Amino acid sequence: MKQPAPADPEAPVRLLLLGPPGVGKGTQAKRLAELYGVLHLSSGELLRAEVKRGTELGRKAERYMRAGDLVPDDLLINMVMDRLNQPDAAAGWIGDGFPRTLEQAERAHRTAAERDATALAAISLEADEEELVERLRARAGLEGRGDDTEETIRHRMDVFRKQTHPLLDYYGDRGLLVRVDAMRDIDTVLAEIIDEVEKRRAAA
Repeated sequence: MKQPAPADPEAPVRLLLLGPPGVGKGTQAKRLAELYGVLHLSSGELLRAEVKRGTELGRKAERYMRAGDLVPDDLLINMVMDRLNQPDAAAGWIGDGFPRTLEQAERAHRTAAERDATALAAISLEADEEELVERLRARAGLEGRGDDTEETIRHRMDVFRKQTHPLLDYYGDRGLLVRVDAMRDIDTVLAEIIDEVEKRRAAA
């Protein structure tokens, strides 16, 4: 795919990728971060790193992650904001899996506004839930993740509907929401995201 033009310093690329488990947020976030030369900020990867290191935050977060529940707002917000304070985040970022609740979104927005570093857009990747469940079951089998059962997967979907789906209204009301059909092939989805991002950068 053609490389996007270098980011205009007046319109840095700061994106939030939203969507249910298995929809492809991580895949698209990594490709966007590489294309634009910005930080891929994955809350899941940050949490898994904390768990692996055995930190206090990791120990607290692990029990929620194993149950398919969301990590409490305070734990996640502090971790993400610490990461965004590091120098490599100044040029831009692709947020993957954060925020996941209205409380997280509101607190993140207040902090970002203070730094004049609010998101350019919130990209909602959307797909059929049953297909996502099958996709996640297959992935769990391939990766040998015995704790990622169908029951846990469906619980994660339910948690998304109840706690994360309301973010669509939140970002829609602020004119930031971009809905993208993620049932198509990866390159087509990526191309649509880039098109929307470039329109917003041009208008910024």
